Amino acid sequence: QVQLVESGGGSVQAGGSLRLSCAASGYTSCMGWFRQAPGKEREGVAALTIGSGRTYYDDSAKGRFTISQDSGKNTVYLEMNSLKPEDTALYYCAARVGYTIYCDARTSWYNDWGQGTQVTVSS
Repeated sequence: QVQLVESGGGSVQAGGSLRLSCAASGYTSCMGWFRQAPGKEREGVAALTIGSGRTYYDDSAKGRFTISQDSGKNTVYLEMNSLKPEDTALYYCAARVGYTIYCDARTSWYNDWGQGTQVTVSS
């Protein structure tokens, strides 16, 4: 089991930026960022295939969010720019351990989850 520790959430005004971090305790093949707003289902935002560096973005994140890694620190980041009020949610980091050629943000693929970090965007 991989332990995940997220940080970097907060409150910003629309148009602002935040960077989320997720530190993993061990090897992973996929790292993903998900979010859940009150009353809504958890949805995938972005994913990273650790071995190849390939990325996946949900349509809502394309052009605004960037997922990246610092492999030396076992840490994945989500840089979020041009934030909108509809981005307000609890953001979760997740890890998949099994070998995967290309990682996307299917919730069911991920084995381990962080505790979540709140992102609030005001208009």
